[in-house]
Amino acid sequence: MLINEAARLFGSKGYENTSMRDIAAAVGILPGSLYHHFPSKEELFVAVYSFAVSQSREAVNAAIEGRMDPWTRLEAACIAHAQGLLERNRFAAVLVSHLSVTSLPEEVATLRDSYESIFKDLISALTLPAGIDQRIFRLGLLGAMNWAITWYRPGGETPASIVRKLLNIIRRE
Repeated sequence: MLINEAARLFGSKGYENTSMRDIAAAVGILPGSLYHHFPSKEELFVAVYSFAVSQSREAVNAAIEGRMDPWTRLEAACIAHAQGLLERNRFAAVLVSHLSVTSLPEEVATLRDSYESIFKDLISALTLPAGIDQRIFRLGLLGAMNWAITWYRPGGETPASIVRKLLNIIRRE
């Protein structure tokens, strides 16, 4: 329950705008009791972020399992990523909740990089049009999907449809 509420608050308010008092109030405990479990907001965020990365990695790996075509694999991975974000998975939202923060622990950067390495590998297997920089493509693709959390509204296009349209911008078949 503590991790769930912390994830909900970090995901909706962001790291900087979420206090330990906010989290303690959400779970109905005194702030001092929260510090018994996590000595700092930073350590709590690392725990939540670690769980978010693990959950997202599992979803992406399950989505690409058994698929051989590089574009199909990338599409499946992107759909899994987008569904986690856009279907309001409180843990997936934590992955993008800290974008403006520059002083987070090194563990968060390491976790983020390990997750993004899945997409790096998937993109390296593609035959991209001439002149396309794989790194910029990866960062742009992840950025576009992550930014969708701010404008997406349920009931319209599905995350899968949005991902397919996004990939069709660059895919040449």
